[in-house]
Amino acid sequence: MFRMRAMRGAGARLGLPAGVVAALLASVAWAGGGGPAPPAGAGPGEGDTSVPAVGRAWPVGVRPPVLRGWEPPATVYGPGHRGVDLGAPPGAPVRAVAAGRVFFAGPVAGRGVVSIELTGTGDPPLRTTYEPVTASVRKGDEVAAGAIIGTVEATGSHCGGVCVHWGLLRAKTYLNPLLLLPPWLLNGPTRLLPVLGVPLPQPSSQSRARAAVAAGSRAPWLWLGGVG
Repeated sequence: MFRMRAMRGAGARLGLPAGVVAALLASVAWAGGGGPAPPAGAGPGEGDTSVPAVGRAWPVGVRPPVLRGWEPPATVYGPGHRGVDLGAPPGAPVRAVAAGRVFFAGPVAGRGVVSIELTGTGDPPLRTTYEPVTASVRKGDEVAAGAIIGTVEATGSHCGGVCVHWGLLRAKTYLNPLLLLPPWLLNGPTRLLPVLGVPLPQPSSQSRARAAVAAGSRAPWLWLGGVG
């Protein structure tokens, strides 16, 4: 506490801007907690955190089970889950969620990783990551939404079973990858369900007459005459 007061006083005497003093105090507070000072501009939520719903396919399956969701860390180095885990069997095809260019494809710490920069998502662009995946694409390849980029590896996932970890970044900032999916893809197609207590609409007499005529035109002919 004394050190922080001394820094405030020194800042005032030297005429330092308030923002600079605040940054210095934050670094001191972080160091006092026993961890390294966060790098400038790399904190959660820094920079452009907008995520357009450009996704046109799930990474695996149609609507795979989400085994673990997005859990943003409170600090840069804090605990959390920087992506989502999707249940998938070994060997299942892994698809590009949206169109883009392969940024990286290869092993990282014993796990296969594919990373794709998404087209038309700003500067720096959004980048999706998929692991553990045996890649079928190479760095620089252009991929369309829904294109197969590899298969699920049997080992290397951090789930209890087999899963695909799907991540999303803009520069060094992690974001929720589920935001890439539009509602119709995230929640599935809308279905109209009957409302209890409300009778179903009945066809009109004209509709019944047209249905009868149509049915009659499809009926087989019946010969009523004798054999001559």
